[in-house]
Amino acid sequence: MMNRALRNAPLAAALLLALSACSPSPPAAAPADASTAATPAATADVPAVDAAEAARMTEQVREATRHAWQGYMQYARGHDDLKPISAQPRDWYPVPLLMSPVDALDTLLLLGLDKEANEARELIVGQLSFDQDIEVQNFEVTIRLLGGLLSAYQMTNDARLLKLADDLGTRLSPVFDSPTGLPYTHVNLRTGKTRGTISNPAETGTLLLEFGTLARLTGKQAYYDKAKRALVETYKRRSKIGLVGLNINVETGEWTNKDASIAGGIDSYYEYLLKCWKLFGDEDCKRMWEDSIGPLNQYLADEVRDGELWYGHADMDSGARTSTTYGALDAFMPGLLALGGDLERARRLQESNLKMWRLHGIEPESLDYAAMQVRSPGYALRPEIVESAYYLHHYTGDARYRGMGKEFFEDFVKYTRTEHGFSALKDVRSKEKDDSMESFLFAETFKYYYLLFAPAETLDFDGVVFNTEAHPLRRTW
Repeated sequence: MMNRALRNAPLAAALLLALSACSPSPPAAAPADASTAATPAATADVPAVDAAEAARMTEQVREATRHAWQGYMQYARGHDDLKPISAQPRDWYPVPLLMSPVDALDTLLLLGLDKEANEARELIVGQLSFDQDIEVQNFEVTIRLLGGLLSAYQMTNDARLLKLADDLGTRLSPVFDSPTGLPYTHVNLRTGKTRGTISNPAETGTLLLEFGTLARLTGKQAYYDKAKRALVETYKRRSKIGLVGLNINVETGEWTNKDASIAGGIDSYYEYLLKCWKLFGDEDCKRMWEDSIGPLNQYLADEVRDGELWYGHADMDSGARTSTTYGALDAFMPGLLALGGDLERARRLQESNLKMWRLHGIEPESLDYAAMQVRSPGYALRPEIVESAYYLHHYTGDARYRGMGKEFFEDFVKYTRTEHGFSALKDVRSKEKDDSMESFLFAETFKYYYLLFAPAETLDFDGVVFNTEAHPLRRTW
C-alpha cells in the first residue's frame, strides 16, 4: 500500500474504493470446446520472479517512467509527444492537446512519482483548452484525453480536471448525430462540424466507458445514452453467425469491409461489451458480450502445430478463415478472456503471445502465425502483451506471468531506451529505431508493467475498470 497522499485526496483512498457491493462479477466463461479443453498450454521456461525480484522490478519500472517523463519535460513540455531520438516535440494537430501529460497523470500518481505528477497536473490545468478550431479524431481523443481526465479527477478530486472533461465531452458529442447513431470519426472542437463516414467497430463501440463515466459524474445522462446507442447499433449489425466486420458506413450502417478479427479496428469493441457491464451493471452489455464471445471463439480461434492457440481472421458472414495474422494489438485477448472467466483459453493464448515475442526478441506489429513470419515489422511500444500478463497474474497468482513480464521489460529496455526516453522500432528483426514515443507508453505500457510486479494491494483490481488506454475508472455512483 502506498503511503503518499495527494493534495486533495489520499491516493490510497482514491484507488481502494471497492466495487464488490455494487458491481457484478465477470460473467461465466463460455464452455470450452473439446479441442480447446484437450490440449494444455505449452510451458516454455521464463525467468524466475520471487517477491524480492518483483520489488526490484517495480523500481526499475519507476526509473524508466521517470526517465521518459524527464525527457518529455526537457524537450517537449507543453506538446503532445516527445520524439526520443531527435529530442524534438511532436503534436497531433496544429494546437497541442497535451496527450502525454493527460495520458501520464494517473500512472505517475499510481507509481508515487509525486513531483512528476504535479508537473503533469499543472501543465494540464494551466495550458489545456479544448476551445480550438481544430478537427480531431473522436476515438483517440476519447480514450486518451477524456479517459485520462476522468481517471485523474477520480484520483485527485481536482474539480478542474472534471470541468475539462465535461467541456471535451460537449465538444465531441456532435459525432453521434448521424442517421444511425454510429459516430462520425472526426469533429471540429470549436464548430462541431463532423466528417468521416467510414469507421470501424473499435471507433464506434469504444466510447461508453468514458462517456458513461462522464454522465455519472456530471449528471448529464445524454452522454451515456449517445455512447450506448453507438455500441448497440454496432452490435445490431453483426452477421447472422455473430461476427462484426472491419469497416462500416456510419450513415447507412452498411459494412464496407467484412473482415472479422480481434485485431486493430475491432479489438476494443469486444473489450467494452464486457467492461461496460462490469462498470455500469448494464444488463444489455452483459447480453451483448455473451452473444459475441461464443462466435468469436468458434470462428476466429485457430489451432496450429501442436495445439498452439491463436486468433486469426475470417469472413464475417461465412466464418471461413481468410488469414492467419495476429499481432501486438491482438495480444490483449488473453487479458479479456481472463476477465470474462475463461482462464484456460487465456493461458494458452498468452503462451502464443510469448512465442510471438521470442521470435525476434520483441513482438512485431503483425505476424503470420501459421508460417511464423513477420508481416508488419514495427514495434510501437505497445502494452497489450503486458496487460494480458497482468490480468493472468491477478487471476491465477502464477509467478510465471511475472517471469514473462520480466523478460518483456528487459528486452524492452535493451532495444528501445534512448538518451531522452524510449523509441519505437521500425523493424524488430534489425532493431532499427523509429523516432516515436506515443503517449500510451505512459498511460498503458509503464502502468501495466508496474502493476504486474507491484503488491496486489497497490490497486484494487476489482474496484476499477480499465478503459482501453488503461485509465482506471471507479464506480462511485
